[in-house]
Amino acid sequence: KRMARRWLRLAAVVAAAGLPGLGAAAAQAVTNVAIVGESENAAGKTIGLYGYTDMLSQQEVLLDEAVVDAEGRFTLRCYANYPRLVFVEVENYSQSFYVEPGRDYRVYLPVFDWSIDERRNVFLAPEPLPLRFLDLPADELNLRIAAFEAVVDSFLLANRVYFDPKFKPQKRYFDSLLVCLSKRGFKAAEPGADGETFFDRYMTCTLAGIQLATRAASRARLVGRYINSKPVRYYDEQYMRLFFDLYAGSISRGTRRVPLQRLVAWVHSGDLAAYMDSVGLDPLLRNEQVRELAVLQALKESYFDREYEPAEVLHMIGQMAVQSKFAEHRELASRLASLLAAREQGSPMPPVELPDVDRRRVNLDSLRGNWVYLSFVRVGDPNCLAELETMAHFRDSIYARHKDVRFVSISCDREFQKMYLFLTNSKRGRRYGRLWLHFDGNYRLLERYGVVSYPTFVLLDPEGRLHYTVTPPPASGILLRGPWEKESPAESGFTAPFINR
Repeated sequence: KRMARRWLRLAAVVAAAGLPGLGAAAAQAVTNVAIVGESENAAGKTIGLYGYTDMLSQQEVLLDEAVVDAEGRFTLRCYANYPRLVFVEVENYSQSFYVEPGRDYRVYLPVFDWSIDERRNVFLAPEPLPLRFLDLPADELNLRIAAFEAVVDSFLLANRVYFDPKFKPQKRYFDSLLVCLSKRGFKAAEPGADGETFFDRYMTCTLAGIQLATRAASRARLVGRYINSKPVRYYDEQYMRLFFDLYAGSISRGTRRVPLQRLVAWVHSGDLAAYMDSVGLDPLLRNEQVRELAVLQALKESYFDREYEPAEVLHMIGQMAVQSKFAEHRELASRLASLLAAREQGSPMPPVELPDVDRRRVNLDSLRGNWVYLSFVRVGDPNCLAELETMAHFRDSIYARHKDVRFVSISCDREFQKMYLFLTNSKRGRRYGRLWLHFDGNYRLLERYGVVSYPTFVLLDPEGRLHYTVTPPPASGILLRGPWEKESPAESGFTAPFINR
Protein backbone atom coordinates (compact mmCIF):
# COMPACT_ATOMS: atom_id res chain seq x y z
CA LYS A 1 0.00 0.00 0.00
CA ARG A 2 2.84 2.36 0.84
CA MET A 3 4.38 1.76 -2.59
CA ALA A 4 1.03 2.32 -4.27
CA ARG A 5 0.59 5.65 -2.49
CA ARG A 6 4.06 6.75 -3.58
CA TRP A 7 3.26 5.75 -7.14
CA LEU A 8 0.08 7.82 -7.13
CA ARG A 9 1.95 10.81 -5.70
CA LEU A 10 4.58 10.48 -8.44
CA ALA A 11 1.91 10.33 -11.14
CA ALA A 12 0.31 13.49 -9.78
CA VAL A 13 3.67 15.28 -9.60
CA VAL A 14 4.62 14.40 -13.17
CA ALA A 15 1.17 15.32 -14.45
CA ALA A 16 1.40 18.67 -12.71
CA ALA A 17 4.80 19.32 -14.26
CA GLY A 18 3.52 18.66 -17.76
CA LEU A 19 5.57 16.47 -20.05
CA PRO A 20 7.04 18.18 -23.11
CA GLY A 21 5.72 17.09 -26.46
CA LEU A 22 7.88 14.51 -28.20
CA GLY A 23 6.01 14.30 -31.49
CA ALA A 24 7.35 13.23 -34.87
CA ALA A 25 7.95 15.27 -37.97
CA ALA A 26 4.28 16.24 -38.16
CA ALA A 27 4.87 18.52 -35.16
CA GLN A 28 7.80 20.24 -36.89
CA ALA A 29 6.36 23.19 -38.78
CA VAL A 30 9.81 24.32 -39.98
CA THR A 31 12.76 22.24 -41.15
CA ASN A 32 16.24 23.39 -42.12
CA VAL A 33 18.03 20.05 -42.57
CA ALA A 34 17.32 17.57 -45.35
CA ILE A 35 18.78 14.06 -45.79
CA VAL A 36 18.18 12.77 -49.32
CA GLY A 37 19.13 9.15 -49.82
CA GLU A 38 19.21 6.22 -52.17
CA SER A 39 19.34 2.54 -51.25
CA GLU A 40 19.97 -0.73 -53.05
CA ASN A 41 17.73 -3.25 -51.29
CA ALA A 42 15.67 -1.30 -48.74
CA ALA A 43 12.59 -0.66 -50.88
CA GLY A 44 9.40 -0.79 -48.84
CA LYS A 45 11.18 -0.49 -45.49
CA THR A 46 10.46 2.29 -43.02
CA ILE A 47 13.45 4.50 -42.32
CA GLY A 48 13.43 6.82 -39.33
CA LEU A 49 15.46 9.80 -38.19
CA TYR A 50 15.85 9.98 -34.42
CA GLY A 51 17.59 12.18 -31.89
CA TYR A 52 17.93 12.49 -28.14
CA THR A 53 15.72 14.85 -26.19
CA ASP A 54 18.61 15.30 -23.75
CA MET A 55 21.76 13.50 -22.65
CA LEU A 56 20.48 12.71 -19.14
CA SER A 57 17.50 10.53 -20.00
CA GLN A 58 18.68 9.85 -23.58
CA GLN A 59 15.04 9.49 -24.47
CA GLU A 60 14.69 9.02 -28.21
CA VAL A 61 12.43 11.30 -30.20
CA LEU A 62 11.30 10.60 -33.74
CA LEU A 63 12.24 13.58 -35.91
CA ASP A 64 10.99 12.22 -39.21
CA GLU A 65 10.32 8.95 -40.98
CA ALA A 66 9.65 7.79 -44.52
CA VAL A 67 9.00 4.62 -46.48
CA VAL A 68 11.69 3.86 -49.04
CA ASP A 69 10.02 3.92 -52.44
CA ALA A 70 10.24 1.26 -55.13
CA GLU A 71 13.31 2.92 -56.64
CA GLY A 72 15.09 2.97 -53.28
CA ARG A 73 14.80 6.71 -52.63
CA PHE A 74 13.84 8.50 -49.44
CA THR A 75 13.98 11.95 -47.86
CA LEU A 76 14.18 12.82 -44.16
CA ARG A 77 13.89 16.31 -42.71
CA CYS A 78 14.36 17.91 -39.31
CA TYR A 79 15.04 21.22 -37.62
CA ALA A 80 18.27 22.12 -35.81
CA ASN A 81 19.41 25.43 -34.37
CA TYR A 82 22.74 23.97 -33.24
CA PRO A 83 24.78 20.94 -34.41
CA ARG A 84 23.09 17.89 -32.95
CA LEU A 85 23.56 14.15 -33.00
CA VAL A 86 20.96 12.20 -34.98
CA PHE A 87 20.75 8.61 -36.11
CA VAL A 88 19.14 6.99 -39.12
CA GLU A 89 17.48 3.71 -38.19
CA VAL A 90 16.05 0.87 -40.24
CA GLU A 91 14.67 -2.05 -38.22
CA ASN A 92 17.39 -2.93 -35.65
CA TYR A 93 20.24 -1.20 -37.50
CA SER A 94 21.30 2.43 -37.19
CA GLN A 95 24.04 4.92 -37.94
CA SER A 96 24.67 8.17 -36.08
CA PHE A 97 26.18 11.46 -37.24
CA TYR A 98 25.96 15.19 -36.61
CA VAL A 99 23.73 17.50 -38.61
CA GLU A 100 24.33 21.24 -38.92
CA PRO A 101 21.60 23.85 -39.32
CA GLY A 102 20.88 24.76 -42.91
CA ARG A 103 22.87 21.93 -44.49
CA ASP A 104 21.53 19.23 -46.82
CA TYR A 105 23.05 15.75 -46.98
CA ARG A 106 23.11 13.13 -49.72
CA VAL A 107 23.50 9.56 -48.48
CA TYR A 108 23.74 6.14 -50.08
CA LEU A 109 22.80 2.81 -48.50
CA PRO A 110 24.48 -0.11 -50.30
CA VAL A 111 23.28 -3.70 -50.40
CA PHE A 112 22.77 -4.86 -46.81
CA ASP A 113 21.93 -8.21 -45.24
CA TRP A 114 18.79 -7.47 -43.22
CA SER A 115 18.66 -10.96 -41.70
CA ILE A 116 21.76 -10.55 -39.51
CA ASP A 117 19.54 -10.19 -36.44
CA GLU A 118 18.27 -13.75 -36.95
CA ARG A 119 21.79 -15.16 -36.62
CA ARG A 120 23.01 -13.12 -33.67
CA ASN A 121 21.69 -10.74 -31.03
CA VAL A 122 22.26 -7.29 -32.51
CA PHE A 123 21.34 -5.69 -29.18
CA LEU A 124 24.46 -7.20 -27.59
CA ALA A 125 26.61 -6.97 -30.73
CA PRO A 126 25.16 -4.09 -32.78
CA GLU A 127 25.56 -4.02 -36.54
CA PRO A 128 25.92 -0.46 -37.89
CA LEU A 129 23.95 0.65 -40.90
CA PRO A 130 26.58 1.14 -43.67
CA LEU A 131 25.41 4.64 -44.56
CA ARG A 132 27.72 6.51 -46.94
CA PHE A 133 27.77 10.28 -47.43
CA LEU A 134 28.17 11.78 -50.88
CA ASP A 135 29.58 15.16 -52.00
CA LEU A 136 30.65 16.39 -48.58
CA PRO A 137 33.02 19.40 -48.51
CA ALA A 138 36.43 18.84 -46.93
CA ASP A 139 35.58 21.03 -43.93
CA GLU A 140 32.30 19.25 -43.13
CA LEU A 141 31.80 18.68 -39.41
CA ASN A 142 31.60 14.87 -39.48
CA LEU A 143 34.75 14.60 -41.58
CA ARG A 144 36.65 16.87 -39.20
CA ILE A 145 35.45 14.87 -36.18
CA ALA A 146 36.46 11.61 -37.88
CA ALA A 147 39.93 12.97 -38.70
CA PHE A 148 40.39 14.26 -35.14
CA GLU A 149 39.32 10.97 -33.57
CA ALA A 150 41.56 8.99 -35.95
CA VAL A 151 44.62 10.91 -34.69
CA VAL A 152 43.57 10.47 -31.05
CA ASP A 153 42.80 6.76 -31.43
CA SER A 154 46.06 5.98 -33.23
CA PHE A 155 48.11 7.84 -30.60
CA LEU A 156 46.34 6.14 -27.69
CA LEU A 157 46.77 2.75 -29.32
CA ALA A 158 50.47 3.29 -29.96
CA ASN A 159 51.06 4.47 -26.38
CA ARG A 160 48.35 2.49 -24.56
CA VAL A 161 50.70 1.27 -21.82
CA TYR A 162 51.36 4.84 -20.71
CA PHE A 163 47.63 5.61 -20.49
CA ASP A 164 46.49 2.36 -18.88
CA PRO A 165 45.08 2.99 -15.37
CA LYS A 166 46.28 -0.49 -14.30
CA PHE A 167 49.80 0.93 -14.42
CA LYS A 168 50.95 4.38 -13.40
CA PRO A 169 49.78 6.71 -16.19
CA GLN A 170 52.40 9.18 -17.32
CA LYS A 171 50.93 12.64 -17.73
CA ARG A 172 53.63 13.77 -20.10
CA TYR A 173 52.21 11.50 -22.77
CA PHE A 174 48.97 13.46 -22.71
CA ASP A 175 51.03 16.57 -23.46
CA SER A 176 52.59 14.63 -26.33
CA LEU A 177 49.08 13.91 -27.62
CA LEU A 178 48.32 17.64 -27.62
CA VAL A 179 51.52 18.31 -29.57
CA CYS A 180 50.63 15.61 -32.07
CA LEU A 181 47.17 17.10 -32.57
CA SER A 182 48.59 20.60 -32.94
CA LYS A 183 50.93 19.44 -35.70
CA ARG A 184 47.92 17.99 -37.54
CA GLY A 185 46.09 21.31 -37.27
CA PHE A 186 43.82 20.40 -34.34
CA LYS A 187 44.24 23.16 -31.77
CA ALA A 188 41.08 24.07 -29.91
CA ALA A 189 40.27 27.53 -28.59
CA GLU A 190 40.25 28.05 -24.86
CA PRO A 191 36.91 27.26 -23.16
CA GLY A 192 34.68 30.33 -23.31
CA ALA A 193 36.96 32.23 -25.70
CA ASP A 194 35.47 34.45 -28.40
CA GLY A 195 34.96 32.59 -31.63
CA GLU A 196 34.81 29.16 -29.96
CA THR A 197 33.02 26.80 -32.32
CA PHE A 198 31.15 23.53 -31.83
CA PHE A 199 34.18 21.64 -33.12
CA ASP A 200 36.42 23.44 -30.61
CA ARG A 201 34.12 22.39 -27.78
CA TYR A 202 33.98 18.85 -29.16
CA MET A 203 37.77 18.62 -29.06
CA THR A 204 38.19 20.15 -25.60
CA CYS A 205 35.44 18.00 -24.06
CA THR A 206 36.81 14.84 -25.67
CA LEU A 207 40.33 15.55 -24.46
CA ALA A 208 39.04 16.38 -20.98
CA GLY A 209 37.26 13.03 -20.92
CA ILE A 210 40.54 11.31 -21.82
CA GLN A 211 42.31 13.18 -19.02
CA LEU A 212 39.69 12.00 -16.55
CA ALA A 213 39.74 8.38 -17.74
CA THR A 214 43.54 8.14 -17.76
CA ARG A 215 44.00 10.16 -14.55
CA ALA A 216 46.08 12.75 -16.35
CA ALA A 217 44.12 15.39 -14.42
CA SER A 218 42.04 15.26 -11.25
CA ARG A 219 38.28 15.59 -11.27
CA ALA A 220 38.53 18.78 -9.20
CA ARG A 221 40.88 20.36 -11.73
CA LEU A 222 38.67 19.47 -14.67
CA VAL A 223 35.52 20.70 -12.92
CA GLY A 224 37.27 23.97 -12.12
CA ARG A 225 38.30 24.48 -15.72
CA TYR A 226 35.24 23.29 -17.65
CA ILE A 227 32.25 23.47 -15.28
CA ASN A 228 32.64 26.07 -12.53
CA SER A 229 32.08 29.71 -13.53
CA LYS A 230 31.00 28.55 -16.99
CA PRO A 231 27.47 28.46 -18.45
CA VAL A 232 25.81 25.05 -18.47
CA ARG A 233 25.44 24.16 -22.14
CA TYR A 234 22.39 21.89 -22.08
CA TYR A 235 22.16 22.01 -25.87
CA ASP A 236 25.73 20.78 -26.44
CA GLU A 237 25.70 16.98 -26.31
CA GLN A 238 29.47 16.55 -26.00
CA TYR A 239 29.61 19.05 -23.12
CA MET A 240 26.82 17.19 -21.34
CA ARG A 241 28.67 13.89 -21.80
CA LEU A 242 31.70 15.42 -20.11
CA PHE A 243 29.55 16.81 -17.29
CA PHE A 244 28.00 13.41 -16.55
CA ASP A 245 31.40 11.71 -16.78
CA LEU A 246 32.83 14.14 -14.23
CA TYR A 247 30.04 13.54 -11.70
CA ALA A 248 29.38 9.86 -12.44
CA GLY A 249 29.14 7.92 -9.16
CA SER A 250 30.32 10.87 -7.10
CA ILE A 251 27.04 11.30 -5.15
CA SER A 252 24.77 8.26 -5.32
CA ARG A 253 27.18 5.93 -3.51
CA GLY A 254 27.93 8.48 -0.79
CA THR A 255 30.78 10.93 -0.30
CA ARG A 256 33.42 11.58 2.32
CA ARG A 257 31.12 14.07 4.02
CA VAL A 258 27.77 12.34 3.44
CA PRO A 259 27.65 8.53 3.86
CA LEU A 260 25.46 6.33 1.69
CA GLN A 261 23.12 5.44 4.57
CA ARG A 262 22.20 9.09 5.07
CA LEU A 263 21.42 9.59 1.39
CA VAL A 264 19.26 6.45 1.37
CA ALA A 265 17.41 7.71 4.46
CA TRP A 266 16.63 11.06 2.85
CA VAL A 267 15.41 9.39 -0.33
CA HIS A 268 13.25 7.09 1.79
CA SER A 269 11.73 10.06 3.63
CA GLY A 270 11.32 12.06 0.41
CA ASP A 271 13.24 15.01 1.90
CA LEU A 272 14.60 16.65 -1.25
CA ALA A 273 15.74 19.82 0.54
CA ALA A 274 17.90 17.90 3.02
CA TYR A 275 19.31 15.78 0.20
CA MET A 276 20.26 18.89 -1.80
CA ASP A 277 21.77 20.67 1.21
CA SER A 278 23.92 17.71 2.19
CA VAL A 279 25.22 17.28 -1.34
CA GLY A 280 26.19 20.94 -1.32
CA LEU A 281 28.87 20.20 1.29
CA ASP A 282 31.08 19.04 -1.57
CA PRO A 283 33.22 22.00 -2.74
CA LEU A 284 32.69 20.91 -6.34
CA LEU A 285 28.91 21.30 -5.92
CA ARG A 286 28.62 24.73 -4.32
CA ASN A 287 27.12 26.15 -7.51
CA GLU A 288 23.36 25.57 -7.20
CA GLN A 289 22.71 25.01 -10.89
CA VAL A 290 25.55 22.51 -11.20
CA ARG A 291 24.45 20.80 -7.98
CA GLU A 292 20.87 20.29 -9.16
CA LEU A 293 22.02 18.80 -12.46
CA ALA A 294 24.47 16.50 -10.65
CA VAL A 295 21.70 15.44 -8.24
CA LEU A 296 19.46 14.51 -11.17
CA GLN A 297 22.25 12.33 -12.49
CA ALA A 298 22.75 10.81 -9.02
CA LEU A 299 19.04 10.00 -8.71
CA LYS A 300 19.12 8.29 -12.09
CA GLU A 301 22.05 6.17 -10.86
CA SER A 302 20.25 5.47 -7.58
CA TYR A 303 17.23 4.09 -9.43
CA PHE A 304 19.39 1.17 -10.58
CA ASP A 305 21.15 0.76 -7.22
CA ARG A 306 19.90 -2.00 -4.93
CA GLU A 307 20.46 0.20 -1.88
CA TYR A 308 17.57 2.43 -2.94
CA GLU A 309 13.87 1.73 -3.48
CA PRO A 310 13.06 2.57 -7.14
CA ALA A 311 9.60 4.04 -6.38
CA GLU A 312 11.13 6.34 -3.75
CA VAL A 313 13.78 7.53 -6.21
CA LEU A 314 11.05 8.22 -8.76
CA HIS A 315 9.21 10.27 -6.15
CA MET A 316 12.33 12.41 -5.59
CA ILE A 317 12.74 12.96 -9.34
CA GLY A 318 9.07 13.92 -9.52
CA GLN A 319 9.64 16.53 -6.80
CA MET A 320 12.47 18.05 -8.81
CA ALA A 321 10.16 18.25 -11.83
CA VAL A 322 8.02 20.68 -9.80
CA GLN A 323 10.33 22.35 -7.27
CA SER A 324 13.51 23.06 -9.24
CA LYS A 325 14.37 26.73 -9.71
CA PHE A 326 15.63 26.05 -13.24
CA ALA A 327 13.24 25.43 -16.11
CA GLU A 328 15.79 23.16 -17.84
CA HIS A 329 15.95 20.93 -14.78
CA ARG A 330 12.18 20.72 -14.44
CA GLU A 331 12.01 19.55 -18.04
CA LEU A 332 14.87 17.07 -17.58
CA ALA A 333 13.29 15.64 -14.43
CA SER A 334 9.89 15.24 -16.14
CA ARG A 335 11.42 13.33 -19.02
CA LEU A 336 13.54 11.16 -16.76
CA ALA A 337 10.58 10.32 -14.52
CA SER A 338 8.38 9.36 -17.48
CA LEU A 339 11.13 7.22 -19.00
CA LEU A 340 11.88 5.30 -15.79
CA ALA A 341 8.23 4.91 -14.86
CA ALA A 342 7.42 3.35 -18.24
CA ARG A 343 8.89 0.01 -17.13
CA GLU A 344 7.69 0.10 -13.54
CA GLN A 345 5.08 -2.26 -12.17
CA GLY A 346 1.61 -0.85 -12.82
CA SER A 347 2.53 1.25 -15.85
CA PRO A 348 0.08 1.05 -18.78
CA MET A 349 1.39 -0.65 -21.89
CA PRO A 350 0.71 0.65 -25.40
CA PRO A 351 -2.10 -0.93 -27.43
CA VAL A 352 -1.05 -3.77 -29.70
CA GLU A 353 -2.78 -4.67 -32.96
CA LEU A 354 -1.03 -7.46 -34.84
CA PRO A 355 -2.01 -10.11 -37.41
CA ASP A 356 -2.83 -13.66 -36.30
CA VAL A 357 -2.05 -16.82 -38.25
CA ASP A 358 -4.98 -16.10 -40.59
CA ARG A 359 -3.79 -12.49 -41.06
CA ARG A 360 -6.74 -11.10 -39.11
CA ARG A 361 -5.80 -8.04 -37.07
CA VAL A 362 -6.13 -8.69 -33.34
CA ASN A 363 -6.02 -5.94 -30.72
CA LEU A 364 -4.83 -7.01 -27.28
CA ASP A 365 -7.28 -4.56 -25.77
CA SER A 366 -9.95 -7.11 -26.68
CA LEU A 367 -8.46 -9.32 -23.94
CA ARG A 368 -8.98 -6.73 -21.20
CA GLY A 369 -10.33 -8.33 -18.04
CA ASN A 370 -7.88 -11.23 -18.38
CA TRP A 371 -4.35 -11.90 -17.21
CA VAL A 372 -2.37 -11.90 -20.48
CA TYR A 373 0.93 -13.77 -20.44
CA LEU A 374 2.81 -12.55 -23.52
CA SER A 375 5.72 -14.52 -24.93
CA PHE A 376 7.96 -12.94 -27.55
CA VAL A 377 9.60 -15.85 -29.34
CA ARG A 378 11.22 -17.09 -32.52
CA VAL A 379 9.92 -20.44 -33.68
CA GLY A 380 13.33 -21.82 -34.65
CA ASP A 381 15.11 -20.92 -31.41
CA PRO A 382 15.66 -23.94 -29.09
CA ASN A 383 15.38 -21.80 -25.93
CA CYS A 384 12.02 -20.49 -27.11
CA LEU A 385 10.80 -23.98 -27.97
CA ALA A 386 11.73 -25.25 -24.51
CA GLU A 387 9.71 -22.52 -22.79
CA LEU A 388 6.82 -23.01 -25.22
CA GLU A 389 6.80 -26.69 -24.30
CA THR A 390 6.44 -25.76 -20.62
CA MET A 391 3.57 -23.42 -21.44
CA ALA A 392 1.85 -26.13 -23.49
CA HIS A 393 2.17 -28.54 -20.55
CA PHE A 394 0.33 -26.19 -18.16
CA ARG A 395 -2.07 -24.53 -20.60
CA ASP A 396 -5.02 -26.91 -20.34
CA SER A 397 -4.99 -27.13 -16.54
CA ILE A 398 -4.67 -23.36 -16.11
CA TYR A 399 -7.41 -22.63 -18.65
CA ALA A 400 -9.69 -25.14 -16.91
CA ARG A 401 -9.23 -23.57 -13.46
CA HIS A 402 -8.92 -19.91 -14.47
CA LYS A 403 -11.18 -18.43 -17.09
CA ASP A 404 -9.40 -15.09 -16.87
CA VAL A 405 -5.93 -16.21 -18.07
CA ARG A 406 -4.75 -16.05 -21.68
CA PHE A 407 -1.47 -17.16 -23.21
CA VAL A 408 -0.48 -15.08 -26.24
CA SER A 409 2.65 -15.79 -28.27
CA ILE A 410 4.10 -13.14 -30.55
CA SER A 411 6.38 -14.47 -33.26
CA CYS A 412 9.32 -12.13 -33.91
CA ASP A 413 10.55 -14.03 -36.96
CA ARG A 414 11.19 -11.75 -39.89
CA GLU A 415 8.94 -13.73 -42.25
CA PHE A 416 5.26 -14.25 -41.43
CA GLN A 417 5.37 -17.52 -43.38
CA LYS A 418 7.81 -19.01 -40.88
CA MET A 419 5.24 -18.73 -38.09
CA TYR A 420 2.44 -19.98 -40.34
CA LEU A 421 4.32 -23.12 -41.42
CA PHE A 422 5.39 -23.83 -37.86
CA LEU A 423 1.82 -23.74 -36.56
CA THR A 424 0.14 -25.57 -39.43
CA ASN A 425 2.73 -28.06 -40.72
CA SER A 426 4.44 -29.38 -37.58
CA LYS A 427 3.29 -31.57 -34.70
CA ARG A 428 5.03 -29.32 -32.20
CA GLY A 429 3.30 -26.23 -33.59
CA ARG A 430 -0.14 -27.82 -33.35
CA ARG A 431 0.58 -28.72 -29.73
CA TYR A 432 1.22 -25.05 -28.99
CA GLY A 433 -2.09 -24.01 -30.52
CA ARG A 434 -3.45 -20.85 -28.87
CA LEU A 435 -3.52 -17.20 -29.87
CA TRP A 436 -0.45 -16.51 -32.00
CA LEU A 437 0.39 -13.11 -33.48
CA HIS A 438 3.18 -11.87 -35.72
CA PHE A 439 5.09 -8.73 -34.75
CA ASP A 440 4.63 -7.44 -38.31
CA GLY A 441 8.00 -5.68 -38.47
CA ASN A 442 7.13 -3.37 -35.57
CA TYR A 443 10.59 -3.05 -34.00
CA ARG A 444 9.62 -0.03 -31.91
CA LEU A 445 6.93 -2.15 -30.26
CA LEU A 446 9.57 -4.68 -29.24
CA GLU A 447 11.66 -1.88 -27.76
CA ARG A 448 8.69 -0.54 -25.79
CA TYR A 449 8.04 -3.98 -24.32
CA GLY A 450 11.72 -4.41 -23.43
CA VAL A 451 12.43 -7.26 -25.86
CA VAL A 452 16.20 -7.56 -26.32
CA SER A 453 16.50 -11.35 -26.45
CA TYR A 454 14.33 -14.36 -27.15
CA PRO A 455 12.29 -15.57 -25.40
CA THR A 456 11.01 -12.57 -23.45
CA PHE A 457 7.87 -12.73 -21.29
CA VAL A 458 5.56 -9.90 -20.25
CA LEU A 459 2.58 -10.31 -17.90
CA LEU A 460 -0.28 -7.81 -18.22
CA ASP A 461 -2.91 -7.53 -15.52
CA PRO A 462 -6.66 -7.38 -16.30
CA GLU A 463 -6.37 -3.59 -16.69
CA GLY A 464 -3.66 -3.91 -19.38
CA ARG A 465 -0.87 -2.73 -17.06
CA LEU A 466 2.58 -4.20 -16.55
CA HIS A 467 2.39 -6.55 -13.58
CA TYR A 468 6.11 -7.26 -13.09
CA THR A 469 9.12 -5.10 -13.72
CA VAL A 470 10.79 -8.28 -15.01
CA THR A 471 8.36 -11.11 -15.81
CA PRO A 472 9.65 -14.59 -14.89
CA PRO A 473 9.73 -17.28 -17.60
CA PRO A 474 7.56 -20.41 -17.37
CA ALA A 475 10.57 -22.46 -16.19
CA SER A 476 10.71 -20.34 -13.01
CA GLY A 477 7.47 -21.93 -11.76
CA ILE A 478 5.27 -18.86 -12.23
CA LEU A 479 2.59 -20.96 -13.95
CA LEU A 480 2.17 -23.06 -10.81
CA ARG A 481 1.25 -20.15 -8.57
CA GLY A 482 0.74 -17.07 -10.69
CA PRO A 483 -0.84 -13.80 -9.54
CA TRP A 484 -4.19 -15.00 -10.92
CA GLU A 485 -4.44 -17.39 -7.97
CA LYS A 486 -6.84 -16.21 -5.25
CA GLU A 487 -4.43 -16.82 -2.36
CA SER A 488 -1.39 -14.68 -1.80
CA PRO A 489 2.10 -15.97 -2.74
CA ALA A 490 2.96 -16.32 0.98
CA GLU A 491 -0.10 -18.51 1.56
CA SER A 492 0.55 -20.62 -1.52
CA GLY A 493 4.19 -21.26 -0.68
CA PHE A 494 5.49 -19.78 -3.97
CA THR A 495 8.21 -17.18 -3.60
CA ALA A 496 10.16 -15.52 -6.38
CA PRO A 497 12.34 -12.80 -4.86
CA PHE A 498 13.89 -12.02 -8.25
CA ILE A 499 10.60 -10.93 -9.82
CA ASN A 500 10.68 -7.37 -8.45
CA ARG A 501 13.35 -5.46 -6.65
